[in-house]
Amino acid sequence: MSPASEPAFDGKAFVRTLSTSPGVYRYFDADGELLYVGKAANLKKRVGSYFLKPRMEPRIASMISQIARCETTVTRTAGEALLLESQLIKSLKPRYNIMLRDDKSYPYVYLSGGEDYPRLAFHRGARNLPGRFFGPYPSAFAVRESLSLMQKLFKVRQCEDSYFRNRSRPCLQHQIGRCTAPCVGLVSVEDYRADVRHAEMFLEGRSSAVIDELAASMEQASARLNFERAAVLRDQVAALRKLQAQHHVHGASADMDVIACRIESGLACVSVLFFRNGISLGTRDFFPRLPLDAEPGDLLAQFVAQYYLDRPVPRELIVGEEMPDQDVLAEVLAGQSGHAVEIKHRVRGDRAQFLQLAQRNAQASLTQRLASRQTLGTRFDDLQKLLELAEPPRRIECFDISHTRGELTVASCVVFGPEGPDKSHYRRFNITGITPGDDYAAMHQALTRRFRKVAEGEGAKPDVLLIDGGGGQVAQALDVLRELGVAGITVVGVAKGPGRRAGEETLVLADQGREIHPGAASPALHLVAAVRDEAHRFAISGHRKRREKARERSVLEDVPGVGARRRAALLKAFGGLAGVEAAGVEELMRIKGIDRGLAERIYAAMHP
Repeated sequence: MSPASEPAFDGKAFVRTLSTSPGVYRYFDADGELLYVGKAANLKKRVGSYFLKPRMEPRIASMISQIARCETTVTRTAGEALLLESQLIKSLKPRYNIMLRDDKSYPYVYLSGGEDYPRLAFHRGARNLPGRFFGPYPSAFAVRESLSLMQKLFKVRQCEDSYFRNRSRPCLQHQIGRCTAPCVGLVSVEDYRADVRHAEMFLEGRSSAVIDELAASMEQASARLNFERAAVLRDQVAALRKLQAQHHVHGASADMDVIACRIESGLACVSVLFFRNGISLGTRDFFPRLPLDAEPGDLLAQFVAQYYLDRPVPRELIVGEEMPDQDVLAEVLAGQSGHAVEIKHRVRGDRAQFLQLAQRNAQASLTQRLASRQTLGTRFDDLQKLLELAEPPRRIECFDISHTRGELTVASCVVFGPEGPDKSHYRRFNITGITPGDDYAAMHQALTRRFRKVAEGEGAKPDVLLIDGGGGQVAQALDVLRELGVAGITVVGVAKGPGRRAGEETLVLADQGREIHPGAASPALHLVAAVRDEAHRFAISGHRKRREKARERSVLEDVPGVGARRRAALLKAFGGLAGVEAAGVEELMRIKGIDRGLAERIYAAMHP
């Protein structure tokens, strides 16, 4: 039977077959696309509410009219249903559910393990390295601020291992009093480990215990007439007490997150204030896609379930609205985290002030987003008029090239839509096999790799393709599109104006044989410049990463028989790679473990 002849979905008949058990239900349309995932303490009653009510809200009625199939999964408890619902929403991304658009992992403070002199570092990503991770923090700024503070208080090193192993004298951090220079042995392993232990205690929130230990050490140093050491400890204790006092004023007395949301004009903002160990870690704003029933309480419930599903949960959550199944949600989060979790919406005192702060922050961020969206819409409309398009573009792509004197060329592709940058579709291309510095060849290669997939029927096609450059670069784009048989794309070159001043750019439409000078007041040019600048930034950052990665790799790594220890010994003995390159075979043989054969291989590798 063809899809067109299939009978319409009979929701009322389907409801009669359901049990009253808790579970999860899923709605699909005629094409098999998932429309909505929901949970229910009673499947029969919850699913029936969609089909047995005489009148529904227009948005919900619109979804119901598309339902062609419903699937259910029975669970043992309502808590299991809530957990399964959150997992399905995050993995399947149904059209009508709330969807958190920021999947960026949270940063941590990382303390390395298995070393005599561990280091503190910024870390984002999988936590599978030896050592400990403290966090998560709401932003990279919060982590870097904490690391800066740790340098001042405990002087634990933060340099990369490759830098640490190859030092022959203390670096600037030691000279300004932020490191004890373990790289050159100016601190014993025991004293350094004591600093590391105090840093760990501080990051765990046990600052009072750290102060007590340091105060006791200060008294002992004074009793031994070691007044210089006692003075250092005194200053450290004073700094910790000052910091502790500030946090007691500005922070909370517990681990908690304060969550508020605002909904306006079809947009929602959820603002979260983070407190850990009595210290305020800052805020983070989320702009989730709205669900069908966009009430603040329901939005918060879905947000909390999705957000904390795979993240550490504090012991206390303060929310701005009462949430449905709040007790069930708290029970599920407690089971996930291994400790009791309280969810409160009626609070007083400091907690009420924190909640008001979160609510003001959510409103301010939402107002700013709405204003930005309206401005962006105006710019897209103006670009339509400027380029004489049939309708406003839905997708703009921009390409740029970055290199240093032709070295390690990288091309970037950024994507903008009516809601702003779509970073999930950004791409970088490492350019190879061209004459160094040939930007035309680099652009041709990048565009070919990008639009070959479009020609094969994969990926989205942009309405407008921006190229950072003039007629030559635009010609490369037109050649690629013709070669691949891709049509329907407006190609625009963005050429810098006289003196490279902003607002004087020329838009080159080579296929139409004309140039446009919009002027500094043009909203369309503001949009084009913003997209071009983002492509430029993305290309430069990609080139820098590639260049740093290449320079971190030593020629010695490719020499058979030269492992990490021998590399370290060579670099330390000769003061770096330049010193190894300048050494002869006889000098290389003086290093322990290097015989003549290996020395000759090293010399040959350094002098190809």
